[in-house]
Amino acid sequence: MRVATDIGGTFTDLVFLDENGRIGVAKSDTTPPNFEQGVIDVMTKSGIQGDAIQAFIHGTTVIINALTERKGVKTGLITTKGFRDVIEIARGNRPDLFNVRYQKPTPFVPRHLRFEVSERLNYKGDILQGINLDEVKVAVEQLKKEGVDAIAVSFLHAYANPIHEKAVTEMIQQLWPEVYVTASSDITKEWREYERTNTAVLNSYVKPIAVSYIDRLEKKLQDVGVSGNKYIMQSNSGTTTFNQSKESPINMVESGPVAGIFGAAILGKLLGEENIIAFDIGGTTAKCSLINKGEVKVTTDYRIERDERNAGYPIKVPVVDIVEIGNGGGSIAWIDGAGSLKVGPQSAGALPGPVAYGQGGEDPTTTDANLVTGRLSPKNFKNPVDLESVRGAIQNKISEHFEISVEDAALGIIRIANSNMLNALKLISVRKGYDPREFSLVAFGGGGPMHAMSLAKELGVRKVIIPIASSVFSAWGMLMTDLRQDYIQTYIRRVNTIDFNEINSEWAKIEENAIEQYKVQDISEKDVVFIRYADMRYLGQEHTVKVPIPNGLLNSETMKVIVERFHQIHEQQFTFKLEGAPTEIVNLHLTALGNVQKPNIAKLKNIGDNAESSIKEVRNVLFEDYGWIKTNIYERDLLNADSKIDGPAIVEEQTSSTVLYPNQSLTVDPYGNLIIETGV
Repeated sequence: MRVATDIGGTFTDLVFLDENGRIGVAKSDTTPPNFEQGVIDVMTKSGIQGDAIQAFIHGTTVIINALTERKGVKTGLITTKGFRDVIEIARGNRPDLFNVRYQKPTPFVPRHLRFEVSERLNYKGDILQGINLDEVKVAVEQLKKEGVDAIAVSFLHAYANPIHEKAVTEMIQQLWPEVYVTASSDITKEWREYERTNTAVLNSYVKPIAVSYIDRLEKKLQDVGVSGNKYIMQSNSGTTTFNQSKESPINMVESGPVAGIFGAAILGKLLGEENIIAFDIGGTTAKCSLINKGEVKVTTDYRIERDERNAGYPIKVPVVDIVEIGNGGGSIAWIDGAGSLKVGPQSAGALPGPVAYGQGGEDPTTTDANLVTGRLSPKNFKNPVDLESVRGAIQNKISEHFEISVEDAALGIIRIANSNMLNALKLISVRKGYDPREFSLVAFGGGGPMHAMSLAKELGVRKVIIPIASSVFSAWGMLMTDLRQDYIQTYIRRVNTIDFNEINSEWAKIEENAIEQYKVQDISEKDVVFIRYADMRYLGQEHTVKVPIPNGLLNSETMKVIVERFHQIHEQQFTFKLEGAPTEIVNLHLTALGNVQKPNIAKLKNIGDNAESSIKEVRNVLFEDYGWIKTNIYERDLLNADSKIDGPAIVEEQTSSTVLYPNQSLTVDPYGNLIIETGV
């Protein structure tokens, strides 16, 4: 069988798919700081035997946690003479434009740990000044005295020619074999000095943490008899081997969240839905991404800790284009200084968790509000729920301030949370030139099915899909992934003067490199699939758009088609195009997929509408605009394929609830997914 585990901020999820296409799920508490123990706990809970696992896929928050909590290692930087302060100078385009007290983000490497060496290449990669290796020796000795655990090496124009970076990393490994080293050219061959240097620094910063974690996880898996292939989920929506992930752990920065996005794309193809908005609400955050014509969007303009006041830190590796906000089931409701109700980004997390968990939580959360309004049942919680404590928390912290009932306060919490999530959904759709009415919403995570129908109505989305195993869908997405590597090479050429022999040769070199890397991972050339893109722009522009490129040899005819595609994509993203204006290619982007055999997904055995017999109870539920309504509560696990339900209704499963509003209808498809017509 194939098994996937996903570590979230609150829970660790597991999904398995056996050779008959049967799906099984399990959930247990996340166990910081020993996250690997949570993986073993959830495997034990699921009853899976280690020797039955043919492929194990893992998504983890270890890397992003180490970065945001500043729990990486002491790191040094060696760079080109005169460029010691690149990561401190950063960029001048600050997000909070009128804030005269704005401060740039503090570099992860302080100035006294940044060393310069004499060397210089031009933008073509030609050597202007050879490297002074004596200066490298001095820098390494100083860093050794400072007690650093990792070193980043980033030289000017190394994306065009990595010769000097390779010489330095080899020397460091000879002089100091114990230290962890990252050369920027091993992580990215894309230009932009600050972003590339910062990416190399962050990779070094977390490398010892990643190696330690993966080694501990691998040992634990061996102890329980797992001898099959082991993969780690990457931020580009593909997987890689454990060994490769230890070399470039920065590629795991969004390891967990992107799996659900990829899973939504796969599910869309299965159901004949090419245009998907993927929407994931977990315990701590809500995440969303747009899939257009079946394509998961990937960007290298990713930043951590960026918001309306902070520029954040750039990471120049391929990451699924995802919007994430601090709103989830554990998000805390609070009153700000102006007396307004806010929800998130602070979270109650796994411990103490919402008040309903009975583990000492005192602040009301979105989960508590859903419980008070009848959308969640106390019977589905792991621990006994003290409903009076839940109501008391909302009463003391929210109701009394506004002089309203506990029920109205709970509904207010849900409305504010929905408003926050709606803004995120607009960022990835309306704000980028897409009409949400042309998309279906795939909602998952513990909270996705509860909030999706209200949000779909607001957006004008006509269809919502609640997948099978919705609360652990990110782990399900991992089961569907192939190995993936992205190769991005800066290659600045004007389209009207392009040398087709040269560009075809460049594509061939990148593809040969990909095949060689996959051979090391025991993937044969026939199982490698290439997808090409080019980052293009109008001459004189700063930033680019990503344009699909056909495989095979390029010529003047195919280039005309590519330029026309560029105009169309540019118009969609920026509302205008400049036909006839000179265009240029900036980067060549090759996605290389290593196909992994996957079992087919089984259909439900029981067919025929049995909704009436699947009603488990009737209870009052509070709906916006409708008030309290007596509502049928259905048991999802009992529903057959072709079952039909009219709203208002709630379909419950152990770890989630699907809330159906009046005038909405639901059908169970052959695979067990819930297909909802929103009535828009």
